[in-house]
Amino acid sequence: MIDTLDVGERATRVAVLNYASTVNIEFPLRTYFDKASMKEAVSRIEPLSAGTMTGLAIQTAMEEVFAEEAGARPSSLNIPKVAIIVTDGHPQDQVQEIADRAQASGIEIYAVGVGRADIQSLRLMASEPLDEHVSYVETYDVIGKLTSKFKETFCDVDMCALGTHDCEQVCVSTNGSYTCDCYEGFTLNPDRKSCSRVDVCGLGTHDCEQVCVNADRSFRCDCYKGYTLNPDRKTCSRVDVCALGTHDCEQLCVNANGSFRCDCYEGYTLNPDKKTCSRPNICALGTHDCQQICLNIDGSYGCDCYEGYTLNPDRKTCSRVDACAQGSHDCQQVCVNTDGSYSCDCYEGFTLNPDKKTCSRVTPSSLLTTEESCKCEALITFQNTITSFLETLSTKLDEMSDKLQTYQYGQELV
Repeated sequence: MIDTLDVGERATRVAVLNYASTVNIEFPLRTYFDKASMKEAVSRIEPLSAGTMTGLAIQTAMEEVFAEEAGARPSSLNIPKVAIIVTDGHPQDQVQEIADRAQASGIEIYAVGVGRADIQSLRLMASEPLDEHVSYVETYDVIGKLTSKFKETFCDVDMCALGTHDCEQVCVSTNGSYTCDCYEGFTLNPDRKSCSRVDVCGLGTHDCEQVCVNADRSFRCDCYKGYTLNPDRKTCSRVDVCALGTHDCEQLCVNANGSFRCDCYEGYTLNPDKKTCSRPNICALGTHDCQQICLNIDGSYGCDCYEGYTLNPDRKTCSRVDACAQGSHDCQQVCVNTDGSYSCDCYEGFTLNPDKKTCSRVTPSSLLTTEESCKCEALITFQNTITSFLETLSTKLDEMSDKLQTYQYGQELV
């Protein structure tokens, strides 16, 4: 009989009572959960002394064996409770009343008579329908033929339908027991109850070009940042972020590895915000190579020179301007180059006029008074004396001339 059962802590639990005039619980429901240990324990059972206290045996089973502390599972789980009574005699106590109480408590009773067993007593203790719950054999040697009957009746319980299983996902009814299984895309864990999602991506059987994402019972493909999934839902194409127009670059957008970066036109430099651009002050940076003056010009620079200098052909260095040689001066006689400009002068015997451009000849008197005035004090005194004498002489000559003319005019009048 044990060989036909799915024995286990979470399957069918088995207990054995041995009775005659007394009742002995050989082992309760909580003792053995594997067939080998259970059959070994059965093989050690010794028959008790004479007597057939069947009613006492049923009462003991109801009150002690099917108790939770003895290994029975809670009534709320609706686990079927089955008692198989095997007897070869006539009960020496009342069986109907105690059998009715046992059935009322939820115990299903099968009665098996052997040899001289009382068939009427079997019918009094067995559950309805009697033709399924009452059996008879001539000897113990042939009792094995009843195993198939029991297997088809009380062992054919849909444990999954009872809702007492502890499968996380799928319960599969077996011969009076159950096994656990999992939904598609999940695999049964070693505890044979719970399930874990199958890592399809980890198995390497997917056909995603870039990223495999485990999804509900299957997988889906995705792409790296900067790529977009193609209509085939497998391959990826780079996203042209700049073409999408979603960037915030002020001047230039440059696609960069699935993203973008901002750049600037020639002559501009990228600001710290990495988005906007400013024209660089190259002259202020000090990186130019102008000898004298640096001029910022539309994002670049140019060189210039101080007044009086001209830019050399290398466009960097400066040379002093020869204003006199250029012929652009307005000096009447002599042009003299000065620091970056020029001044006018005159030939010997000439003096520069107040306009600083033209020249006038120097008079002798001027020469005498200027060139000789500093020779010595005596010469100056002599010069003054001669000048005074000449002036006096000139005056006298003028007076004599007037008198002479008067005299001549008077003579003519006479």
